[in-house]
Amino acid sequence: MVGSSWCCDKTERSGSVSSYTADRQGHVYKNDSGQDRLLEKMYGCAPGRAVLKPLVNPVLSELGGRILDSRLSALAVPAFIRHAGIDMRDYEKKKFRSYNDFFTRRIREGARPVSMVPEHFVSPCDSRVSVYPIDGNCRVKIKHTPYTVAELLKNPVLAKRYEGGYLWVFRLCVDDYHRYIYIDDGFESRRVHIDGALHTVNPVANDVYPIYKENTREYALLKTVNFGTVLMMEVGALMVGRIENVPLRGRVKRGKEKGNFAFGGSTIVLMTQKDRVLPDPDIFFNSEKGIETRVHLGEKIGVSEVKNDDGLLFTGNDDGESISENL
Repeated sequence: MVGSSWCCDKTERSGSVSSYTADRQGHVYKNDSGQDRLLEKMYGCAPGRAVLKPLVNPVLSELGGRILDSRLSALAVPAFIRHAGIDMRDYEKKKFRSYNDFFTRRIREGARPVSMVPEHFVSPCDSRVSVYPIDGNCRVKIKHTPYTVAELLKNPVLAKRYEGGYLWVFRLCVDDYHRYIYIDDGFESRRVHIDGALHTVNPVANDVYPIYKENTREYALLKTVNFGTVLMMEVGALMVGRIENVPLRGRVKRGKEKGNFAFGGSTIVLMTQKDRVLPDPDIFFNSEKGIETRVHLGEKIGVSEVKNDDGLLFTGNDDGESISENL
């Protein structure tokens, strides 16, 4: 089972840390961009990590953010679009005032349909997703790095609520759509902000630093209609000092925008409680093999999970409901 080995063997960190991504059709691709190779070299040796140390400081990220908010930075947009191969037909047409204005661009209406089937657990963003079981001691292993839920939240009492559930990691790359949504109807709690560093969320960094408990992050509880109380956390990353959430509104609706990240890669983390959500099989088994799965905002990635008095498991499918044997 994913996450069953808590002790992190340092020999796992030697050699290549190449990562892979699968699409929903089962095709697997090696993540081998120039950015991946550079980060592997930088995080893989002591001199490289020494160079990176000042770059993960939030003060420098704020300075970089100001530059990327400038009108001059808009000159870099056309070259980035060509290099990343972004299809701009998916986005609203506009003249970008700055690089960050481009980076936080809005998708055109209808380009990312959100599944409104109540039992469908949907992705909050365009990303590469992995899902990890949370064990009976509220521990989880992400790639090679062990964590406790209490470390992530800095709240051991809250952490206990997610014992036996799942932790979902949605990693956004620089060419992804960087706005994210609420995954169901319900109510949102107050938000908790935790200051920290701004390491890249590329898997190579997680192999060296426990980035999800070191990086700047913000979370809230979503008391949802269909999936119990879901914890939703936004994690800042290298050159992404700004987590820009909409004003707290209490009642929330599935598919409504929750916020966006400024420039760079970044991550959404969801935690679901025991026996509330069942991950789609391809995402679960890919995660067991260390493979991320490419998903889009609003796409089904799991189903609600409710047991009746006879112990039968009811899970939602495209027809609304199905029954499986007692798990």
